[in-house]
Amino acid sequence: MILAAGNARELWYLTRGTGVVALLLLTASVLLGVTTTLGLRLRRWPRFAVAGMHRNLTLLAIAFVAVHVVTTVADGYAPIRLVDAVVPFVSAYRPVWLGLGAVAFDLLLALVVTSLLRVRIGARVWRSVHWLAYACWPIALVHALGTGSDPRTPWLAAVAVGSLAVVVVAVIARLGLVAGPPRARVAGLVAAIVVPVLVLGWYRSGPLTSDWAHRAGTPSTLLARGASPGSVLTTAQQPRSFSSRVSGTVSQRQGAGGLVTVRLDLRLRNAPHGALRIDLRGLPSGGGVSLTASGVSFVPATTAAVYEGHVSGLDGNALAADVVDAAGDHLRLTLVVSIDSGTNAVRGDLTAATTTQTERD
Repeated sequence: MILAAGNARELWYLTRGTGVVALLLLTASVLLGVTTTLGLRLRRWPRFAVAGMHRNLTLLAIAFVAVHVVTTVADGYAPIRLVDAVVPFVSAYRPVWLGLGAVAFDLLLALVVTSLLRVRIGARVWRSVHWLAYACWPIALVHALGTGSDPRTPWLAAVAVGSLAVVVVAVIARLGLVAGPPRARVAGLVAAIVVPVLVLGWYRSGPLTSDWAHRAGTPSTLLARGASPGSVLTTAQQPRSFSSRVSGTVSQRQGAGGLVTVRLDLRLRNAPHGALRIDLRGLPSGGGVSLTASGVSFVPATTAAVYEGHVSGLDGNALAADVVDAAGDHLRLTLVVSIDSGTNAVRGDLTAATTTQTERD
């Protein structure tokens, strides 16, 4: 039967969305803090109102970061633990770049705690700690670009470059217009120019390249299960038509309203190798599931691109799915599996072919 299926990967999309919103809120907070020091404020807003908005933006950013962390851990697709959000550089998944996210989160928490204790610790200590906001923001930006599957997408590039540009302009304006020690102002101006150049250079030679997932520290068991070490990410070719044996596991959980979620975690045994995850959600029907929503994620080892989509057809142990990556390359997947009900082991055959717009319609 052909189904108009939705997408069951709410946690994955929520993780990505809250991360980007948190970055934008943090950017707005830094920008508002800089403009406040310049003596700029809205015509009808008193200074305490501007300061309140600055504080609330930071608190809202922390709230979105908290949701970002919880949904990342709950999704379970990548091996990320709750401790990885607060203890830097201990994660099995992209330890450096995920660790920078933990550093940024810890700095934000330090800002909140010291702000709550401002009366007790004194204005001088509070102001010294408050300068951490300027370190927190670029660390969070690098974390956003170094972790996840979106750094090569035009929309995230626009968010990152746009945020970088507005903060750099604001910082340069602050250093140029506000009086201060000449040496400190010169050092600040140099840093405001050099740091963005270094970040953009790293972005171009790192996250924008096709083998970044491998270089960033994505576990091979996630990135390309079943591929030999020497074959992982040796080329940058997009997968075209192919056939492969698959194996993996199936899990099932009961949800509210009688809904059942079935999850298949599979690995490709043959080229292009990689990992395939399928989420099916619906009502029990005749020993199977009558779909109300679905989600499909395919990560080929040859590019580390993430293809995402939904199930378009389901008939017993055979299903069809349409997926697309960030570059707009479409694949139609056809999967036939057998499931061992005793061990929940899955084996089967996967075929894939590129599709045109006419074929998808």
